[in-house]
Amino acid sequence: MSKNNPKTDGNADFEEMDRPFFTAVLTPHRSLGPKGFMILMVVFGLVCFVAGVLFWRIGAWPVFGFFGLDIAILWFAFRMNYRSARAFEEVVVSRNEIAIRKVGPGNRYQEYRFNPFWVRLSVDRIEDEGVVKIQLNSRGETVDLGNFLNPDDRTSFAGAMANALTVAKSGGV
Repeated sequence: MSKNNPKTDGNADFEEMDRPFFTAVLTPHRSLGPKGFMILMVVFGLVCFVAGVLFWRIGAWPVFGFFGLDIAILWFAFRMNYRSARAFEEVVVSRNEIAIRKVGPGNRYQEYRFNPFWVRLSVDRIEDEGVVKIQLNSRGETVDLGNFLNPDDRTSFAGAMANALTVAKSGGV
């Protein structure tokens, strides 16, 4: 094929049309990082150990074991919390498609694909809290987005998603 072949030029235009112009990766926020977790566990462990030794010395030795159990339960709860923080949602919008991939903590994932012209964005707001729910609806299928986000981040994402849908529906990039 030659360079001046109209089919080749048309294919390049199609690839340009299908190129994503909006991409967002939504992740849950965790305020306590690994270093903070280690400091918390060391301080909590020391407090429990000192209190356990005091109880042991006055003759209530079974309490020492319960303090150890408290440390194990706290460690397990934080580990489960950090495991759930590995979840994320990826949203990609192009002129021809909206692709959503939801990845859970066990690397299980769900994928959804929609035509932007058939999608309706539903945003539920509460006056004092801001955006509390974001949904995409298309032909009887509903997908919730950003359930794990705080209200400020959800509000920001809802605005960005609304703009991306407007651009996709208008055909301009």
